[in-house]
Amino acid sequence: QKMPPSLPATINIREPRWDQSTFQGRAKHFFMVTDPRNLLLSGATLEEARRVVEDYRAGTVQPGLTEDQLWRAKYIYDSAFHPDTGEKMILVGRMSAQVPMNMTITGCMLTFYRTTPAVLFWQWVNQSFNAIVNYTNRSGDAPITPGQLGTAYVSATTGAVVTALGLKSLTKHLPAIIGRYVPFAAVAAANCINIPLMRQRELKLGIPVTDENGTRLGESTAAAQKAIFQVVVSRIGMAAPAMAIPPVIMNMLEKRAFLKRYPYLNAPLQVGLVGLCLVFATPLCCALFPQKSSMPVSSLEPEVQDQIRKKVPWLETVYFNKGL
Repeated sequence: QKMPPSLPATINIREPRWDQSTFQGRAKHFFMVTDPRNLLLSGATLEEARRVVEDYRAGTVQPGLTEDQLWRAKYIYDSAFHPDTGEKMILVGRMSAQVPMNMTITGCMLTFYRTTPAVLFWQWVNQSFNAIVNYTNRSGDAPITPGQLGTAYVSATTGAVVTALGLKSLTKHLPAIIGRYVPFAAVAAANCINIPLMRQRELKLGIPVTDENGTRLGESTAAAQKAIFQVVVSRIGMAAPAMAIPPVIMNMLEKRAFLKRYPYLNAPLQVGLVGLCLVFATPLCCALFPQKSSMPVSSLEPEVQDQIRKKVPWLETVYFNKGL
């Protein structure tokens, strides 16, 4: 039997398969990254993908390896291992866990919003999950201390709960549909607190900036600010359809005889609608900004500009991993 021709060692698997300068290319990339089926892969499959990717990067092409198999291994590897540190990420913190986890939590937040204990409990669950995701998908390779982690977690949870309870008390005399949007306002506020706090080390010390080829040139706090702003916008956008569309549908359904007769279907229906929104909103909002973000050297801090100009005087643009 004739062996397939050996794969050239020149495919750049450090970059995504599709053109990241276009929204369509980024969307295709993130549909792969956030695919929930990646959660079902065994440890052996993940290690095999890691081996294929690391061997290929080192210039060793496994016999019979096809280009599609190589890209499949790259996306399995990317779904489970941190791009900067190479460490295996916590299962529920991976982007492939976003849809099933957010589907359950958001569905419950939208269903159980009428009582104060329920609001407290589900906002706490949501912020606990967000803290894990923000830590797991941080940019750079700088460690975060348990103290910083605890401060960020407590601040974000308090912010979300205070916002939710404050808005809940304000909407008591307003139409029922307004009350359904309280969880979204709380989630948006909490994202603005949780993400910067969870990544405060980056804001203090900066994140690695590189040239186009990935050569590290220094650490920049200006790049960290841009990265965190982009992530906050993406996360709020991700939550918006899942928390804005189901309340309208559920509000209409609850007025019909069907849900009055079978009230226990309320939560499963809500979770299902949220899941449907998230399957599309998660990758599309991750794709709003390139993962490998960029900024002009002239926008960096003066000392970082000087440092880069000494090394590469002609360089005009630097790149950095914005995190997710």
